[in-house]
Amino acid sequence: MNNLVRFDWAMKRLLRDKSNYVVLEGFLSTLLGEDMHICRFLESESNQKDATDKFNRADILAEDTRGRLIIIEVQNNRELDYFHRMLYGVSKTVSEYINIGDAYNKVRKVYSINIVYFDLGQGNDYVYHGKTEFRGLHGNDILRLSLRQQEMFKGKYAGDIFPEYYVLKVNDFNDVAKTPLDEWIKFLKTGEIDDTATAKGLPEARERLRIDAMPEAEKRAYDRDMEALRYQRSVIQTGWIEGHADGKAEGRAEGRAEGRAEGLAEGMAKGKIKATKEMAKKMKSLGMPTDTIMSLTNLSEDEINNI
Repeated sequence: MNNLVRFDWAMKRLLRDKSNYVVLEGFLSTLLGEDMHICRFLESESNQKDATDKFNRADILAEDTRGRLIIIEVQNNRELDYFHRMLYGVSKTVSEYINIGDAYNKVRKVYSINIVYFDLGQGNDYVYHGKTEFRGLHGNDILRLSLRQQEMFKGKYAGDIFPEYYVLKVNDFNDVAKTPLDEWIKFLKTGEIDDTATAKGLPEARERLRIDAMPEAEKRAYDRDMEALRYQRSVIQTGWIEGHADGKAEGRAEGRAEGRAEGLAEGMAKGKIKATKEMAKKMKSLGMPTDTIMSLTNLSEDEINNI
């Protein structure tokens, strides 16, 4: 059994303590390749104008000492539209942290860091970085900022102003840590830190995220959440398998290609919804807080209360 708290749980509890900033700063510094220092954590949920408006609820939204915003999301369940969710989260954050009437140069630089525990997209690597690049159609040159803009915005290229995205597909890591970033990826995947690991922030994580050092109340809360997460994965996987089977059966009954596709999609959707609500019901019976259930299931507060 691992003796360290899972990183995603630690983000919501332990790492928000100022004395533990060093752990998260170490992770960010290793990933982004520069010395990062957190100034504060921010609220990451916008006010809804109506019932159909989307929340922007990030696991962590932090501001560094240079005023840049860092979104960190941990996603355990498969979402086909997860790339769109990344885009939405960044767009909402950009718009939330500029006031009406402010000049456009007040728009913040945003980093979106996504730690996913499912197969997202197609690719052979386990860490991906995306950023905007303005390249000439004729000369293939990259659009640079003017000298005055470089002084103002601390960048070299026009794309440096725009948001940057990181996707960490931790399940694709082969467990052989050859670089400091690999050491962090291994910890994210397994919850274990080798005695020889020296990546920035990991030695502190090894000491400060020990389960046996947690107060008893925190241990119980952690055990409940981990049990709920295990149950969640089991239920979601079962729902996906059953939904997939139902969809295939319904599609075959239709006897047409479009019938098969629609039946498969509908069956999978119904299976996922049913599984998610069953999981939320189990979490409620375990006494888990509503906000924790919301973050794990993506159900609304009203939906959870009505279960």
